[in-house]
Amino acid sequence: MKNANCPKCGSGEVYSGAELIVKDGPIASLLKGGPFASNSIPISLSSMAPIDNYVCVNCGYVEHYISDRSKLKEIAKKWDKASVNKSDNDSDE
Repeated sequence: MKNANCPKCGSGEVYSGAELIVKDGPIASLLKGGPFASNSIPISLSSMAPIDNYVCVNCGYVEHYISDRSKLKEIAKKWDKASVNKSDNDSDE
């Protein structure tokens, strides 16, 4: 969706929240759990990863990307790696 095309419906009506200033920095710190604080995900008790959101306004499909690439290494260290279960794959179809 970063290329402005929806992978679900093919629409070019994709909008990005990548430039929102409330997702990181001092403003996000002031909000502390407010309505805009959801534009990041917790990595640990002391670290958050800001997220860029892309929304197709034609079908409603949404994709999320970590905006600070240095946080990806931190996630790999702190989080458990996902494993594939056959029953999980069947539910995605």
